[in-house]
Amino acid sequence: MPATGHSEGLEGLSVPSAPAAADGAAPGYSARRTLSLRVEARRQLTRRRTQISLGFLVALPFILVAAFSFGEPEGRNAQTALVDLATSGAANFTVFTLFVSSGFLLVVIVALFAGDTVASEASWSSLRYLLAIPVPRAALLRRKLLVALGYCAFALVLLPVVSYVVGGVFYGWAPLKTPLGGSISGSELAVRLVVAVGYIMVSLLFVAALAFLVGVYTDAPLGAVGGAVMLVILSNILDTITALGDWRRVLPTHYSLAWTDVLGPELVWNAMVRGALWSAGYAVVLLAWAWWHFERKDITS
Repeated sequence: MPATGHSEGLEGLSVPSAPAAADGAAPGYSARRTLSLRVEARRQLTRRRTQISLGFLVALPFILVAAFSFGEPEGRNAQTALVDLATSGAANFTVFTLFVSSGFLLVVIVALFAGDTVASEASWSSLRYLLAIPVPRAALLRRKLLVALGYCAFALVLLPVVSYVVGGVFYGWAPLKTPLGGSISGSELAVRLVVAVGYIMVSLLFVAALAFLVGVYTDAPLGAVGGAVMLVILSNILDTITALGDWRRVLPTHYSLAWTDVLGPELVWNAMVRGALWSAGYAVVLLAWAWWHFERKDITS
């Protein structure tokens, strides 16, 4: 809705009105006071896509509980799958929820928060007004990226927290049962879940950076989100081709499920460290590319 976006784009910004100083800036003007993080966070929170996305993450555990209630779980054995252990307790339900959502749902949500933030301003024709007020280009990108990453992190914490509470209410608070037949409880369980969620956050930095880069190139928010998601899907497809051999290791999604190493008898870091380094490396390059392009881009919308 163009009118809404335009009004949001001007909210909470400093508009110089006094005569220009010797350096060309109005007296009292400070770039740090334009488009503050608090204002941007409030603007993004009032967006319908933010509310629907966060609301769906809250509803997902209840949907899974309803799905499990339709049938009896199959027999379990020492090599049983995560789905068969999902109703064993809060911890297993949380792990299962992360497993089924990390491959696609969380990718879409991260791409939505990061890819839509700049592209939506262009689609509302308010981006040029933000820069004319003026908000420095680097400051605009930095604050929009920080807020987008903040909402991504909140979403990635919200899902396991709600899943753990819902799982505990419906299935009890039993220790985490691993597919190999062991169990993890107490402080060790808390550490394993924190490591799993933390790694998922780091592994999705690549998705956020990719969506952000596409978002500064286009004024179509859905194009930014869809483009990032399609490239992630392409990476997943290429990762299944064993003929690529060791080349698959450089794919940004090759280590996307490395967080499942927390389910072993011992916490194994090798794959998670490699995955985190690849994701962070891709993110740095893609974000530098986004900054370079946006600083030189003609803003016409």
